[in-house]
Amino acid sequence: MAFEGLSDKLSAAFKRLRSKGKLNESDVKEAMREVRFALLEADVNYKVVKDFVSKVSERCVGSEVLESLTPAQQVIKIVNEELCSLMGSENSRIKFASKPPTIIMMCGLQGSGKTTHSAKLAKYYIAQGHRPLLVACDVYRPAAIEQLKVVGEKAGAKVFEMGKEDPVKIAKQAVKQAKDYGNDIVILDTAGRLHIDEELMNELKRVKAEVEPNEILLVVDAMTGQDAVNVAQSFNEALGIDGVILTKLDGDTRGGAALSVLAVTGKPIKFAGIGEKLEDLEPFHPERMASRILGMGDVLTLIEKAQTQVDEKEAQKLAQKLKENSFDMNDLLEQMRQIRKMGPLKQIMSMLPGVGKQLENVDVDDRQMYRIEAIITSMTPGEREKPSIINPSRKRRIAAGSGTKVEDVNKLLRQFEQMQKLMKQLGGKGKKGRRRIPMMPPPGMPMPH
Repeated sequence: MAFEGLSDKLSAAFKRLRSKGKLNESDVKEAMREVRFALLEADVNYKVVKDFVSKVSERCVGSEVLESLTPAQQVIKIVNEELCSLMGSENSRIKFASKPPTIIMMCGLQGSGKTTHSAKLAKYYIAQGHRPLLVACDVYRPAAIEQLKVVGEKAGAKVFEMGKEDPVKIAKQAVKQAKDYGNDIVILDTAGRLHIDEELMNELKRVKAEVEPNEILLVVDAMTGQDAVNVAQSFNEALGIDGVILTKLDGDTRGGAALSVLAVTGKPIKFAGIGEKLEDLEPFHPERMASRILGMGDVLTLIEKAQTQVDEKEAQKLAQKLKENSFDMNDLLEQMRQIRKMGPLKQIMSMLPGVGKQLENVDVDDRQMYRIEAIITSMTPGEREKPSIINPSRKRRIAAGSGTKVEDVNKLLRQFEQMQKLMKQLGGKGKKGRRRIPMMPPPGMPMPH
């Protein structure tokens, strides 16, 4: 995950601060030196690092820290606030037109993920009740139009194309069609190049002049580090962008681009691509990203993921079963499928405060969930409802049917039995007579004691 290295180094620096009961200027200076090295190693722009460390240092040697009862916490609070400020303080939203359609022009270099993220953006807005129209304005790259059609169909969005016509003419005609057919958002997938050149910029300027987009979004690859910031700066100077979509923030990237884009270009990151699936796009919240960097988790994003991916009726049904202590293997299977919709298990767990660091030495294997699913689906309906009837011969049949070992079946049955005991123990009445429903641990993770 992005920022993992930076997060580890900052945690180490703050851990040394926490070990000191009282801080002096020398302690702060040493900590800021480590923060500076950590940011530079994460490929954050040098000038950005210099300004950031200067601001944090100035605040940290003030009375609010040095005279505080918990100085280390005050330092972390200041770093958190300055990280938020560095990335924009608040989520920057798309500006919608007062009279539809809202025109969003996507631009970027070839290979940055522009076409895929055009479809991701369409899917994101479809989920919010909008009717986006994807427009194939890249008439140069082989199969670009076909690719947009494929991802557009997966996203559930209509695709407008006119073959190899002039992109300006295509964009103009697409806006007209959107007005005629009630599409309230038009997403223009424009051409890219392997590098920034005059021909590319002139075409984009012509499209911009013709359709007057409400938003120009630049798609940049976070894996390219400072190159992403340089590309953003060049596009902004030549075209005047409104924001950035940063892709591959789920990859093994150092994260410097996310911390540098706004400071260098003055333009905010509006969305982050966090995976390969079309639903793997989320609004960029600076305060949540700062929280992740400092190892504090990101509960709000986790809640939003759950709200969009988890079926509400199924969740209510599960809650009722937990109350009645009638949770069975069918329910476990359904819960696993709901969790899997939310993304990789380690990514989900890392959003919980304090859990990220604990996962460092834990092998969270998503394939384990598939193995458990195979075991459960190899059971008969009666066995799923009442696992206690599963005897040795049934275990052998289930193991053979799921392509696993009898030991794997035994392990799952033991974990399920522990779950039931835990729910019985915690599902009783609390001090004020209210029932406390426990949060189910994801399958494959150790049970709480």
